[in-house]
Amino acid sequence: MKLFQIEEPDGSPSDPDAPGAAIGIDASGKLAQVAFAVGGNVVILADREGFERDLPVPGPEGDWQALFEGAKLRAERSLGRPATHAVMALTAAPDRVLAARLIAASEAAGVELMRTVAVSELRSGDAAAEAAAIMAEDIAPRPEAP
Repeated sequence: MKLFQIEEPDGSPSDPDAPGAAIGIDASGKLAQVAFAVGGNVVILADREGFERDLPVPGPEGDWQALFEGAKLRAERSLGRPATHAVMALTAAPDRVLAARLIAASEAAGVELMRTVAVSELRSGDAAAEAAAIMAEDIAPRPEAP
């Protein structure tokens, strides 16, 4: 049996400046959900057994950075690669103050918040995290071709 190395031998991505995974975050309930999409196929990401961590959704003036850090950590552990971009679904569209707070919190957590969307703006029938993940996949920057 022959084994093949799929990634770079040291385990790091070939271009550290390339954009990482784009995730969807559903922050419309008491606990956030995180999802990832590839080619329109979506999976809700969960923490590994023994490493479970709740992602409580803060109030408008709460600690949004902790939510972004937790979502990023969950995605990176699940995907085995950096998560650098996100789309967030909220109960309602944020006002300017909350939008600015979300952008600052995401940047501090190392995630570029590409868009916030109200759950009512998403396609009916889709879970908010899944719809946000598909949107994130669609609008995320693509690695440049060599």
